[in-house]
Amino acid sequence: MKILDWYILKRYLFTFLMMLLLFVPIGITVDLAEKVGKMLENNAPFGEVAFYYLNFTVYFANLLFPLFLFLSVIWFTSKLANNTEIVAFLSSGVSFSRFLRPYMIGATIVATVGLFLGMYLAPIASKGFNEFKFKYLKKHKKAQQTHDVYQQINDNDYIYVSNFVVSNKTGMNFTYEHFEGNELKYKIFADNIRYNVKDSTYRLSKYVKRTFENGIETIEKEHRKDMSFPFELEDLTPVEYAAETKSYGELLDFIAAEKRRGSPNIGRYEVVKLKKWSLPVSIYILTIIAVAVSSVKRRGGMGVNLAFGIAIAMIYVFFDKVFGVMAEQSNFPAIIAVWFPNVIFGILAIYLLQNAKR
Repeated sequence: MKILDWYILKRYLFTFLMMLLLFVPIGITVDLAEKVGKMLENNAPFGEVAFYYLNFTVYFANLLFPLFLFLSVIWFTSKLANNTEIVAFLSSGVSFSRFLRPYMIGATIVATVGLFLGMYLAPIASKGFNEFKFKYLKKHKKAQQTHDVYQQINDNDYIYVSNFVVSNKTGMNFTYEHFEGNELKYKIFADNIRYNVKDSTYRLSKYVKRTFENGIETIEKEHRKDMSFPFELEDLTPVEYAAETKSYGELLDFIAAEKRRGSPNIGRYEVVKLKKWSLPVSIYILTIIAVAVSSVKRRGGMGVNLAFGIAIAMIYVFFDKVFGVMAEQSNFPAIIAVWFPNVIFGILAIYLLQNAKR
């Protein structure tokens, strides 16, 4: 690697690191100022608050990883342009594509870190972050559906509970239906169902089973009955942030299980999965856009480049959020919602790069 490559690569990584070290403490300060009242009101222990902000740092950095990088590249490339260093590079016979190479090396390093962060570290941080939020900051809000829970367990079995108590793994007004094809074979009712952790069984109170065979109905009743079922009660109503807390392998298994159950939240889970891959790609796209925008010395200096860059960043975030919500709340395909911003900005990156070369 030549001197030019080392020079730009060190600036690339150093400026990005400084951007993180600058904005993450600002984010923590703003968040603390907003939520300190609720933390004191709910007697949040100092240790848990400190751990919350450790998770917040990883969560916040992962969420805004590409945008921090985008602004840092615009910042230091604009400084190179204002100091006429880029003109000197290109005048010495270095092509624009060759000038871009250390940026792509830096993008590869950052994308690799971002991929690892999104696959493994961010899910751990997300779990701690959200658990603290619902325990101390949203104490009266529930992180999951607990009323009128209706789930498909597999191709043949369906369950319903009118009310689900997470803390003691108990459901009220329980119904279990087993179908073969379109024919109902048996149906189980119980006033309540409680999960027994020790032996992974369920205790049903006021148990009633109606069996249908060859047009004949058989009714079985017991005051109390212990049974095994192919589910765990907490799996029937996963918390709304469940997908964010799982590593990639766990997430694939979770989505497959939720599809078998007929979960209405598949779009939300698919968005989380696909964003783990789209984030590293966005790092390359935003790096190219940032270099193309800021490599030309403009009247007005660095401020013009930063203003243009911030405008592009806001548009990118807008597209990302709008299409993400569409996929989560409707049948809009998750793959289009996640990749559409990258496709649009990828086309913009190619166009700006061609103009920069000229």
